[in-house]
Amino acid sequence: MKIVTVVGARPQFVKASVVSRALQVLPEVTEVVIHTGQHYDSNMSGIFFEELGIAEPCYNLAIGSASHGAQTGRMLEAIERVLLDEVPDLVLVYGDTNSTLAGALAAAKMNIQVAHVEAGLRSFDSSMPEEINRVLTDHLSKLLFAPTWWAVRNLQNEGINGTRVQMLGDVMHDALRFYSSKTEVRASSLLKELGLTSKQYMLSTLHRAENTDDPQRLRNIFRALAQVSPTLRVVFPMHPRTRKALANAGMLEEILLSVEAVPPVSYVEMMALEKNARLIATDSGGVQKEAFLHGVPCVTLRERTEWTELVDCGWNRLANPSDIDAVIGAVRESLEHTPLPVKNPYGDGHAGDRIARTIVGFPVFQDPSKCAIHADL
Repeated sequence: MKIVTVVGARPQFVKASVVSRALQVLPEVTEVVIHTGQHYDSNMSGIFFEELGIAEPCYNLAIGSASHGAQTGRMLEAIERVLLDEVPDLVLVYGDTNSTLAGALAAAKMNIQVAHVEAGLRSFDSSMPEEINRVLTDHLSKLLFAPTWWAVRNLQNEGINGTRVQMLGDVMHDALRFYSSKTEVRASSLLKELGLTSKQYMLSTLHRAENTDDPQRLRNIFRALAQVSPTLRVVFPMHPRTRKALANAGMLEEILLSVEAVPPVSYVEMMALEKNARLIATDSGGVQKEAFLHGVPCVTLRERTEWTELVDCGWNRLANPSDIDAVIGAVRESLEHTPLPVKNPYGDGHAGDRIARTIVGFPVFQDPSKCAIHADL
């Protein structure tokens, strides 16, 4: 069985490392990895392959940055050429990036089955490019790996059900468990390098276009963080997009006075910073979930989130960046009120193995009246 895996952004490298490791032990599987080049510099791409032990991609398309339409179109054309050469049995995609949609669309147009890891997530905000990508990819997929019951319910509400929907857990939980020993080793040296004390700083990340491309939202977020920084250090691994946006808005020098900006960090370094933070403020989907898995409260700098279960259980607070008082209030509430422990909704950390076995054993057509959802996680 030949599987083509399409990745392009750093969260996908982490997710793919889990499933690829599980596929490698199955003798009947050959995996061909395509890296679209959506994230392309060393800190955002190369270091992840090295640190996570992922084999170098068979194809690096080097698409790079562009508008959504141009980037997705170039990916679609380039992926199609690879699929014509490789003729795979299945195309495997992850998450909700332009790489995800391009991979799924290229495969579907060629009548190649698509499997989607992290299916069923919904923010119900169609202005988000990620929401469009994930919805379209789910409807193009023959096999959908939903990380939670909430995701399964979303798919069922859209008429996607039957054995094609599998709830096997979340691969990000697998990754966190697998790399935990590396995280512990790196944490002590990293905190020393940055002069940080565990639980005595706030970690913040920002990269979504809805925030970085809106000067007012950008200004509100950082001015809110500045109000925290006199009493709690704010550590900010700065995404290239964010640095450029701050510079264009003439805010970079001002921001650097109130937050401690560091270059983008590796996966293990990010896990170390997350685990030791007192609070995390982010607009990243994956970081919200990692915060919960580390037992760290989170403020999400967005109006909506796809990880609604974390809001429901109190570990995540939404803060609309259009309202500076909302951001300040959410941060203060999160610092003052520790959430109660809740059952982990993301499985037992063995999703990757289950996904690999399911892919190999999955028949193309089964009884659509049955839904093989696994509850014994």
